[in-house]
Amino acid sequence: MIAPDLAFALAAGMAAFFVGMSKGGVPMIGSLAVPTMALFMSPVMAAGLLLPVYVVSDMFGVWAYRREFSGRNLAILIPAAALGIGIGWATASIVTDAMVMLIVGGIGLLFCALHWLGGARRAARPADVPRGVFWGAVSGFTSFVSHAGAPPYQMYVVPQKLPKMVYAGTTTIAFAAINAIKLVPYWALGQLNPANLKITALLLPVAIAATFAGVWLTRRLPETLFYRLIVAALFLLSLKLIYDGAAELAGF
Repeated sequence: MIAPDLAFALAAGMAAFFVGMSKGGVPMIGSLAVPTMALFMSPVMAAGLLLPVYVVSDMFGVWAYRREFSGRNLAILIPAAALGIGIGWATASIVTDAMVMLIVGGIGLLFCALHWLGGARRAARPADVPRGVFWGAVSGFTSFVSHAGAPPYQMYVVPQKLPKMVYAGTTTIAFAAINAIKLVPYWALGQLNPANLKITALLLPVAIAATFAGVWLTRRLPETLFYRLIVAALFLLSLKLIYDGAAELAGF
């Protein structure tokens, strides 16, 4: 039987690895980080503990993709996400995690259904301001409330059919900005605990190494497989969000 301290250390290391791989461009593997840590603490505490790990590994991801991103998308998405984060902060005492998880999971499943029913064969849809502002704000809001910003983001970006590395770079930089913006409201709401900084420091080498491993893997994945992995991961994440939201509403 694994000792509790060792089990926590293994889970924390795995969570840091997932964070780093996601910052390196591996599709949505970062969504596993908070649930892994939630085996030992509340999801809110897990999110607060891991946010500094996200922010620091973001810096290395941004450096790795500094020449591969869509500037137009970032110019649209980041201000919109900031608006969504502000709405999340203002409504933090009203909106429950369960409500957000059910909505985001439903959005993700809808996207997967549309993609599999013909969306994958449609012509690429260029970036545009109305959709970008809407989905960017939704992504910022859901990322703030439950660290589930990926499904709304995919609704806007995946149909553009960006080159693989441009997609990975745009995603890494966009969520780096979102995580940095979230630091202020998270601190104001007491979700960042200075006592956890020692744990954060121990996790950072794992996350940073995993970031570069993620970049290495992303560069070698065939583009068709890369996008199939994105949709498959989104489908599984959406099912998990719906299950977790329903379980929370039911009081399980």
